[in-house]
Amino acid sequence: MEERLQKILGECGYCSRRKAEELISGGRVTVNGRPCKLGDRADIKKDIISVDGVRVDTEASRQKVYLMLNKPRGYVTTVSDEHARRCVTDLLNDVGERVFPVGRLDMNSEGLLILTNDGDLANKIMHPKNHVSKTYRVTVRPDINEEQLLELSSGIVLDGKKTLPASVSVVTKEPGRVVILITIHEGRNRQVRRMCEALGLEVARLKRISVGPIKLGMLKPGEYRELTPKELTALRNCIGKDDGNARNNKKTGR
Repeated sequence: MEERLQKILGECGYCSRRKAEELISGGRVTVNGRPCKLGDRADIKKDIISVDGVRVDTEASRQKVYLMLNKPRGYVTTVSDEHARRCVTDLLNDVGERVFPVGRLDMNSEGLLILTNDGDLANKIMHPKNHVSKTYRVTVRPDINEEQLLELSSGIVLDGKKTLPASVSVVTKEPGRVVILITIHEGRNRQVRRMCEALGLEVARLKRISVGPIKLGMLKPGEYRELTPKELTALRNCIGKDDGNARNNKKTGR
């Protein structure tokens, strides 16, 4: 049975569907030697699918793996890097299956990162329509006032489009630095950092502490562990449930 190429690449654990779409759009995916475009389909039982000329093992029976990593600063959120920078997958040992990061944290950010070979779940977590919440602990300088807090929570215009309402609270306030918690319901590129910088705030430290119901807890930087069955069930159950809250907040301005 023929299926869309991005679905095949995601479900076989090669990469996320979003990454698969990038590979296809970039002309790096072929079926039986023929370059493909978005929307093309293939049959994993009959067709040979390759990325950059290397055949993808689409029929292998893979065990689904779900990990959480405390990403340290100085690592890029990718499985390989053309500039030879350290990748988050360099921190994984003895996993046994090829996994990929769900979403991104920029090189200077740290904290919770989910990695998996379940392309379907990864796509649902990242898809904008599901509004899976993400909470960040952010240290900003030199100070933050009530007006800036209100702007962060009501939305900041980035690239001509206003961000969805966010939950913002002050954790600690000291001379020259303030620690705040920001919970967002979308995942634009470097969103939290750019929101703060748009208000003239210097981001000294940015750490993601939760994705949906999954919390970083006491996991040390550079360490990883498998998600528990309870965590995995909670993550699956939360997908899409924040959608209504995000829309209601948008209407009310909260």
